Amino acid sequence: MKKRTKYVCHASLIAAMYAVLTFLSSLFGLSSGVIQCRISEALCILPVFTPAAIPGLTVGCLIANLASGAIWQDLIFGTLATALGALGTYFLKKYIFLAPIPPILANTLIIPFVLKFAYGFGDALPLFFLTVGIGEIVSAGIFGYILLFSLNPVKDKIFK
Repeated sequence: MKKRTKYVCHASLIAAMYAVLTFLSSLFGLSSGVIQCRISEALCILPVFTPAAIPGLTVGCLIANLASGAIWQDLIFGTLATALGALGTYFLKKYIFLAPIPPILANTLIIPFVLKFAYGFGDALPLFFLTVGIGEIVSAGIFGYILLFSLNPVKDKIFK
């Protein structure tokens, strides 16, 4: 019972952090739209430390998208992109230098289609791949690595 409680607590805290950091990004106009750089995407590195991060990130993304008034396609596919990125990171946890790649790829390959077909942001799909990709490299890649190497020395105290 204690292990399950800890898992749920970790997942819930990660979901809350994701949602709050997404709201913080929205204050600067970076959480949605053609140019995106969600600070919360740095948390996609957390499955390296705990599998509880997978549902935590997924639920956090869903909450953030619901609260921001996203349309149903974004609720489904935006959340799916985060879930796939988190799963990929979990499976690459033994190769921590590759860990940010799944969320970068998942969001870069899925979100531009949401922008074009669900939100109707013109027909500059290559531009969307570029802008979303750069935003993900910054948030999940650069900020993710900073978080990874900051948490690595204390991971046993936090996640065990």
